[in-house]
Amino acid sequence: MAGFIGKERHAVDGKGRLMIPARFRRKFEAVASAGAGGEVSAFVEGLYILKAPDRSIELYEPFIWAGMRSSISGLSDFNPEERLLKTLMYESLETVELDRQGRIALSREFLEHAGITKDVVIIGADTKMIIWDPERLVALLQESAGRFASLAGRYF
Repeated sequence: MAGFIGKERHAVDGKGRLMIPARFRRKFEAVASAGAGGEVSAFVEGLYILKAPDRSIELYEPFIWAGMRSSISGLSDFNPEERLLKTLMYESLETVELDRQGRIALSREFLEHAGITKDVVIIGADTKMIIWDPERLVALLQESAGRFASLAGRYF
């Protein structure tokens, strides 16, 4: 199955809620089914949200995060560097749930980390979504424009 691909602009509302684009949401939105009494029940699974070192925010589906969690859990608490990495990762991590309108609530801490005040760009990056303040993303793209060919040549 194809992952998250594409880019969309959205806005964070006054309560810090962000609408996840419908094309991304289809991968994990609540599955509603009619119960025996005609009621509708829904299962909403949480997403993992991470403050990335580049000042963006990353969103992961639970099954993707499970693989990362396994790697992090394998790090030793007795090795100072590995313990530090665990601390840094888990200090930067939270879970969020989609509401019925397909929104997630971003905490003030996460909004400040990414410099987000209203508008965002959501980039589908296959196994995750990356959320950027539009101005920070433009600055990153401009300062990195000349590096694409060398990076692509090194990794592909």
